[in-house]
Amino acid sequence: MNLDVIDFKILKALQRDGRISNLKLAEKVFLSPSACLRRVGLLEEAGIIRGYTAQLDAGLLGLEVEAFVMITMRRDAHRWHEQFVAELQNLDEVIGSYVVTGEANYLLRVRARNLKHYSDFVLEKLYKMPGVLDIRSYMVLQTMGESALIGETLLPGKA
Repeated sequence: MNLDVIDFKILKALQRDGRISNLKLAEKVFLSPSACLRRVGLLEEAGIIRGYTAQLDAGLLGLEVEAFVMITMRRDAHRWHEQFVAELQNLDEVIGSYVVTGEANYLLRVRARNLKHYSDFVLEKLYKMPGVLDIRSYMVLQTMGESALIGETLLPGKA
């Protein structure tokens, strides 16, 4: 699917407010409501829009600790990658996981109720996973903001 400037504007608006009405979205991107609805449908069918979610306040849910965790694996362990990926599915504390380049093999984004919960998670779950060689935690002290995927410079024709 070839995206144009209007498609990117639709995506940007939906990232900011996934519950925006079609009428307001159409006004925002200067389309008729029917044309806007058709484009959103095409973006959904193409898989560019994968779904709509609610953004939750972790603090109000009692999840006071956030950390980024670098995991280095022993490469001599049989099927270490497949085993690690399978084990991750059972870890509720992991809210994001990535295969990365550099010294470590994985980067995990982790949430925990408090420092004891986080410590128990590392000692009782991560360190007991097969093939784990090293774990390095980077505790989040303050979140300065999170960016949307579609920024102005990513629009077609922008530098």
